[in-house]
Amino acid sequence: MTTQLGLFDRPPAFPHATETARPAAEVLTPIAGHYREQVLQFIRARGEEGATDEAVQQALGLKRDTVRARRVELPDEGLILDSHRTRPVRSGRRAVVWLAII
Repeated sequence: MTTQLGLFDRPPAFPHATETARPAAEVLTPIAGHYREQVLQFIRARGEEGATDEAVQQALGLKRDTVRARRVELPDEGLILDSHRTRPVRSGRRAVVWLAII
């Protein structure tokens, strides 16, 4: 019998992963799912204001790479989308504002 993984229990997608990267991804599955859920819930809580990756990073106290890695998975799942708006971030550049779909 095959057990189906939930959205936040599935391993991160690594289509071109090396032989050593796949086992590492499997170990990180529970952690990645937890972070993916945190990122989604934060963006949802922001409503129409949305959030940049930097805002998520600051609010949740996560590393930039952790936030980005989890956030890039959410549009593919149909859970967030690019608002086609940008907002200035600390670097002075402008960053995409993400909105939750649900």
